[in-house]
Amino acid sequence: MRARKLSIFANFTFSVLLLYLLYIESPKSTLYDNNLPFKPNVPLPRPYGPMSSSCNINSVVDSEHKEKELDPLLPPRKASKNQRIDWFRRKLPELEILKSTTKSKSFHTRVLDLYNKNCSAQFFMIWLSPANSFGPREMLAIDTLFTTNPGACLAILSNSLDSPNGYTILKPLFDQGFNLIAVTIDIPFLVKNTPAEAWLKRLKSGNMDPGSIPLFMNLSDLTRLAVLYKYGGVYLDTDIIFLNDMTGLRNAIGAQSSDPATKRWTRLNNAVMVFDIYHPLMREFLQEYATTFDGNKWGYNSPYLVSRVIKRLGNKPGYNNLTIFSPDAFYPVNWIKIQKLFKKPATTREAKWVEKTVQDMNKGSYMIHLWNKVTRKIKIEEGSVMHTLVSTHCTVCGNITNSHI
Repeated sequence: MRARKLSIFANFTFSVLLLYLLYIESPKSTLYDNNLPFKPNVPLPRPYGPMSSSCNINSVVDSEHKEKELDPLLPPRKASKNQRIDWFRRKLPELEILKSTTKSKSFHTRVLDLYNKNCSAQFFMIWLSPANSFGPREMLAIDTLFTTNPGACLAILSNSLDSPNGYTILKPLFDQGFNLIAVTIDIPFLVKNTPAEAWLKRLKSGNMDPGSIPLFMNLSDLTRLAVLYKYGGVYLDTDIIFLNDMTGLRNAIGAQSSDPATKRWTRLNNAVMVFDIYHPLMREFLQEYATTFDGNKWGYNSPYLVSRVIKRLGNKPGYNNLTIFSPDAFYPVNWIKIQKLFKKPATTREAKWVEKTVQDMNKGSYMIHLWNKVTRKIKIEEGSVMHTLVSTHCTVCGNITNSHI
């Protein structure tokens, strides 16, 4: 009976995921068409050659740190609106991520200390899940980021990784001398004097529905907007393999999809954003988040949000200093086709396809988004497109073929 229930739950989870992905990619989206043509890609430099290391990322987490961590940001399944509000009120006292604490109040100082190290560019990632779920794929993302962007500085905004356990997990990267910190987030500080300050106040009042989508996802969407607004730089998701130096980019965002006939974008994505400090579009993103927030619609506060705002304001003076890259720059393969890149070639024809695909991506893409919701459990097979790209753009290069475990 227990096995049957688990099977039913697994099938249900897969069905929900599939519906979500179809919703995100559906050509029947209610998003507006774009009136702006693509701007040409910035010329890309030559890719780096293969590097090697004896370090194995698989061994970085000591057994004593493998205890189960409960995520307080996951709402109860199938709860009604009132039940979610009641749940959130009970959880509020333990949600330190919504508070300014003694530890989080050092956020500003620590970020400035990092970025005062003559960084070639300042990057941000966000990790709001438990530390032990930060796995080999995420490590490869950071590894390839530093390998392809020499002199970069990266702040991982994460309460869980800013800990002894987090230090152990990230140690192979620290040992390489990368300019990297994990820093506890101060969300009240980040949204202070922004349009999102009032939204956070409403959320913390306990009278607002946080939504059925995991709260950490919506807080991640908010945090990336606020940190880019207040500091400027590059925000990146953690399920990316970096292929080329992007330190020269300014005020840029990528299209996830485009119309084959007109070559105009149909949807943008907020997994990669590059903006100057206090850019007016970032403030508009925060305003949109605060006034239209919906915690029950997948993507509404993230890809759909940036698409709505740029559609509305992208042509207006003060907002049009923006480069919108075609999908091949940041999202060269969509979630439907991505799995093919993980498979090793079985024929001569497939081997030639792998070789050409690698060449094309090295030449025309800054990175490849892995769409972790689809690929997290897929093995990177030796000889595949993905294995070739990762192994030639990493320094630590740990645990590539077992990064799905």
